[in-house]
Amino acid sequence: MSNNQDSRPETEDRDEAASVGPADAAPSSEEQVRVLAAAVDELRDKFLRAVAETDNVRKRAERDVADARTYGITGFARDVLSVADNLARALGAVPPEQRAGAGEALKSLLDGVDLTRRELTNTLKKHGVRELDPKGEKFDPNFHQAVYEVPDPQVPAGTVVQVVQSGYAIGDRVLRPAMVAVAKGGARTANAPEPAAT
Repeated sequence: MSNNQDSRPETEDRDEAASVGPADAAPSSEEQVRVLAAAVDELRDKFLRAVAETDNVRKRAERDVADARTYGITGFARDVLSVADNLARALGAVPPEQRAGAGEALKSLLDGVDLTRRELTNTLKKHGVRELDPKGEKFDPNFHQAVYEVPDPQVPAGTVVQVVQSGYAIGDRVLRPAMVAVAKGGARTANAPEPAAT
């Protein structure tokens, strides 16, 4: 095949060169500048989008790490709450008058249970778990679960008058809502939601 190409007369090459018209000529410098400027603009846009996406990914990762640090123990904390409840029930099972007249052994036992309960509460606090004590607050269905209503004209309707079971929160999330008794009968507080019927 190379023999055929070599055997072409030189006039054909000259004819082909002569047939190249102005349409096939190299683009002008202005056209090259426009093409290059468009390419630069496209690359700049891609670069800015990549930088923005990288920044979003970094912020999302930081937020995920912060959430993991704050809420990583949620399941464990929720399981430990029953231990805190049982310790509180154990202390509540002995009336104050029996505590006063109790022997040294019972006093030591109760002091040990109370110390354990306080240590557990402090450990939970150290890890961001806080107890919800809504007595006297207006009922909030985001943090409280109404168990029953109590007729009490002394306090505004919709006010928590008794805490049946403590609630707990971690960060801004509720681990367990407080089970509460809500007053009915008094003047309703402004913007107090209706207690949920259970």
